[in-house]
Amino acid sequence: NAIFGANARGMNLFSFTAHFGNEEACRLHFKGERDKLGVVCKECGHAEHFWIKSRWSYECKKCHHRTSLRSGTIMQGSNLPFLVWYKAMFLISATRKGFSSKEIQKQLGLKRYEPVWSMVHKLRKAMGNRDARYTLEGMIELDEGYFTVESSEIEKRQGGRGRGAAGKSTVSIMAESTPLEDIETGKKSSHCRYFKAKVLTSHLADEVNGTVQESIDEKSIVFTDDSTSYVDISKYVELHVSERSSEQLTKETLRWVHITISNAKRNLLGNYHKIKGKYLQLYLNEFIYKLNRRYFGERIFDRLVVASITGL
Repeated sequence: NAIFGANARGMNLFSFTAHFGNEEACRLHFKGERDKLGVVCKECGHAEHFWIKSRWSYECKKCHHRTSLRSGTIMQGSNLPFLVWYKAMFLISATRKGFSSKEIQKQLGLKRYEPVWSMVHKLRKAMGNRDARYTLEGMIELDEGYFTVESSEIEKRQGGRGRGAAGKSTVSIMAESTPLEDIETGKKSSHCRYFKAKVLTSHLADEVNGTVQESIDEKSIVFTDDSTSYVDISKYVELHVSERSSEQLTKETLRWVHITISNAKRNLLGNYHKIKGKYLQLYLNEFIYKLNRRYFGERIFDRLVVASITGL
């Protein structure tokens, strides 16, 4: 589509199998990536360890506390083999469309659904935590999208219409947008870099302000429509430019935000059908994580392994 581009393909099945054909290969790779990042003893804070191969654990050189290979990562507490985790990460990173937990369960040939569901959601949470480390900067487009979600029983009984109605979740979408101009023709366009998506629990300006503060660098210029939710944004960024809602605003000034909203809706509805409101952020985490790494190719798998170590 318009955002992902032609370089979004990930590792293929043959190269994955060649590198990660058994449990030990996956463990050794995971250990290698963890060694690069460093292991800190949670008991004394020391950063130097012995490796106890028979236990697949680190032992602190100072206090001799042991840290298992899974400890402190999203695999902590999971009984699923490393090979299963790696296969799941491969499936998630191999396509921009993504897989449902049910489909991943089927592809992995596992009998129980619950451990797979938990694993996939942990990966999505790790993706979100990884992206939360970075803020958008420069020229930022900001708008809201309304996503259909499966209503809870309470919401169904309460009913409601319009913004915040049962069955709809409001999502703040942000995009770095660099303006471009063709020197010969004078035609103006824009290029997009990175994105963020945050599910909002209300339309109050305070929540929007908090989202702006945590997501956008204070020296940025932010473009929005003239919604009352955005009245205080100028306090938290270099410049806030608002325009009255119009077709031209959607097609030009807020172009990438609206393309992202459209693509996200198509992606989520096409792959997951019914999403509970309380899990919408996790699905958006996956969509945005892969969107921000759309040119990584095979490296997106490697980055997901790193996220699984650091994204607890």
